[in-house]
Amino acid sequence: MDRIARLASGNPHKLAELQSALPGWRLETHDAGEPPPETGATYYENARIKARFGRSGDAWSLGEDSGIEVEGLAGGPGVLSARFAGPGENPVEKLLAQLEGMTGPAREARYVCELVAISPSGVEVRGTGVLRGRIAESARGSEGFGYDPVFLPAGEKRTVAELGNAWKREHSHRARAAQALLAALSSPRSRRGV
Repeated sequence: MDRIARLASGNPHKLAELQSALPGWRLETHDAGEPPPETGATYYENARIKARFGRSGDAWSLGEDSGIEVEGLAGGPGVLSARFAGPGENPVEKLLAQLEGMTGPAREARYVCELVAISPSGVEVRGTGVLRGRIAESARGSEGFGYDPVFLPAGEKRTVAELGNAWKREHSHRARAAQALLAALSSPRSRRGV
């Protein structure tokens, strides 16, 4: 039987990616309105805020927060990734503009994702995923979303947007966080609580 979970996010791309990465789960979007503001200082805090917001009935609640961290921007935009660009600004173009002229280690980057799942009984389980790489000189590719057109995973010559959604479903920071969450849920300690 599938584990039903409500995802506190209105992002259909994240829903599709997580549905693929969490076999045995049936994900639904939480329909209680807009998720609460992301006021946490970390991905975990923001994911937890969302997971707590989404709690209702006998379903699990799932909160997710993710971002991109770039060496040349002192780890930014980080938790502010979704709000990095202002109204009318393109976040990818803004990122490239801020990195203009920077080379080598300054373009090293990582995607980070934090998932928090809360069981109907209130037990919290989390999973963290990281995808390391660097920022390309220009945007390339048409699949994925967010910063994918400029993110070159370590060992790859193509951006995530060029590698495509099938690659991303298996290898992204979100997929890795989902794998960590499933591993945490299968641990003896977690099984006792849920």
